[in-house]
Amino acid sequence: MILYIVIGGIYVYHLTSKLIIYRNIDRDSILFRLADIYRSLQSGSYETEALSERVLEEIHRLLDVATKYGFDGNLWHNYLAFLLATTEAPFTLVCEKTGGSDGSVNAFAKNDLEIFRQLFSYDFSPLEKALDLNCFSVISNYRAVEKKQQIYNKSVSDKVRELSDSISSAENADDMYRIVTEFYARYGVGMFGLNKAFRISLHVDEGGEMLEPITTTGDIHLSDLIGYESQKQRLKENTEAFVSGRKANNVLLFGDAGTGKSTSIKAILNEYYDCGLRMIEIYKHEFKYLSRIIAEIKNRNYRFIIYMDDLSFEEFEIEYKYLKAVIEGGLEVKPDNVLIYATSNRRHLIRETWKDRPDAFEEDMHQNDTVQEKLSLAERFGLTIGYFRPDQEGYFDIVKSLARRHPEIQLTDEELEMGARRWEMGHSGISGRTAQQYINSLLTADVT
Repeated sequence: MILYIVIGGIYVYHLTSKLIIYRNIDRDSILFRLADIYRSLQSGSYETEALSERVLEEIHRLLDVATKYGFDGNLWHNYLAFLLATTEAPFTLVCEKTGGSDGSVNAFAKNDLEIFRQLFSYDFSPLEKALDLNCFSVISNYRAVEKKQQIYNKSVSDKVRELSDSISSAENADDMYRIVTEFYARYGVGMFGLNKAFRISLHVDEGGEMLEPITTTGDIHLSDLIGYESQKQRLKENTEAFVSGRKANNVLLFGDAGTGKSTSIKAILNEYYDCGLRMIEIYKHEFKYLSRIIAEIKNRNYRFIIYMDDLSFEEFEIEYKYLKAVIEGGLEVKPDNVLIYATSNRRHLIRETWKDRPDAFEEDMHQNDTVQEKLSLAERFGLTIGYFRPDQEGYFDIVKSLARRHPEIQLTDEELEMGARRWEMGHSGISGRTAQQYINSLLTADVT
């Protein structure tokens, strides 16, 4: 059935058409697609069922966003705050570094922010009445199903909901300007501003974005890692220098498996995220993208650690040459806001064989040059920190310290040591990882 209904008032597309600073919001976004729906509504000539279907499709997309970021309450408010928090434009990127400042651009910014303020209080009831829907009424007071932090991006969720709550109290464009620019100065803008960690996008070779956020990074801190105090202190001192804008070194954490190398770097991210630290995880088959990654992040107002876990190379692998050029040796100097932190079980990263010995017979006439080529990668890490397996007494100390974090484990120290000894004999030997696995087994078995 075709209806001809004219509804008075300002339509969404009337507002969005006047955006200037935020005009680069994706035209396929929920906001602009709702604007197109209102354009169809105002025309007075539409199929009710078809238009209702378009509205419900946008509500479905809005619910997807809410699930991904853990939004509840007024989902429309949260969504608009999300757009403000994630839209990268010259104005927002400058505010990320300096906050609000004087300039003619402020007139355009306040124009846009007043539009968002009006969108915040937009009345969707005429649309609902015309199409016999109640979806906007439901999402204005939405109660989300409680979910674990592991299945939504809490880092973004908390910040966006904070912005949403602040905007709800704004009375004019000046209030909006102050609230939004302070938010940019405090948290930044876009993907890098709101997220802690990133990886190479699966669609990078298809023309997609280079990086995508890692939404669940865990909340491990250095204090959670038992022992290795001198190693953690050296890592902290280097990272603190880096986030403070002082000279710092690329870091290689090497040593035995299961000793906390990767845990230490993950903890560093959580310790210094509020200081502007971000982390990009990359694997050796992705080293060809290193130059492009650095080009994308070098002018941002953050400090980036490019994190390479379990880094090592076999003789036939040549990806390490990309890494050498980026760290030191290429024409383009590595930006001051980028460091490389790597973990490896190998001190020298590249597999060496007996034939690499100076006294070994080998066809390579310049064998010493070959050896130096292999060693030169590790030498580009200014700070190398060794993590090695504890002795048995240290292993028992780790087990007992971990057990004390769980009051439900009521075993005596002697019982813990006896069980830990049996556990490591049937597993991968003495290490912090083995200790944690033993504690997990006790919790799984509900040993009290």
